[in-house]
Amino acid sequence: MPERRATRAGATGRATRASADRVETPEAKRERVRCILRELRRAYREADCALAHTNALELLVATILSAQCTDERVNQVTPALFRRFPDARALADADQREIEEYVRSTGFFRNKARALVTLGRALSERHGGEVPERMEDLVRLPGVGRKTANVVLGTWFGRPAIPVDTHVTRVSGRLALTHEQDPLKIEADLQALLAESQWTFVSHALIWHGRLVCQARRPACERCTLRAHCPFPARA
Repeated sequence: MPERRATRAGATGRATRASADRVETPEAKRERVRCILRELRRAYREADCALAHTNALELLVATILSAQCTDERVNQVTPALFRRFPDARALADADQREIEEYVRSTGFFRNKARALVTLGRALSERHGGEVPERMEDLVRLPGVGRKTANVVLGTWFGRPAIPVDTHVTRVSGRLALTHEQDPLKIEADLQALLAESQWTFVSHALIWHGRLVCQARRPACERCTLRAHCPFPARA
């Protein structure tokens, strides 16, 4: 769990605030990104994936279940699910209706249960029951898109990855790190601004910041550690 601290940056940081009514130079943007990264590390130095898991398969399943559902709800249902279906073969051999009962509260439970059964079969038949470590293999699995693949690559396998969810989309847009809405384009913009070693941490930190401070309806700009480097309050 990251440290839940989001205090206003000091006077030095205020000098780097991007103005909403002028074009930001590449040099100024790079400096602002450095300041944002510094503040994110101060506020969320232990940022990590909120989905409970002990192996790659559990993380993959939990991420699939998190679609249109909170991580908290997913974490409530997965312990029993993982005990009953501990590996890919168990999922492949499962009765879909039984899985539906385990995941019903996560929403879209029939589609998710179907995806888990077909996922188990695909892993068993193509990858010896193991979760593959390559993006091109992950996105060929049932129920796995690029965001889900990036979660597994970055969180479990330690590969540089930027999962773009609704929080990353919102916060990176408000920070003017991107002007895109398409997740693939947002991912590319963030990759261009950050060193590969920073990708996974920044995505986790932006997610936590979006949950705790920069919320969709009522962003708490007055207590935001990134306010000095963010043009959003001037636009709001």
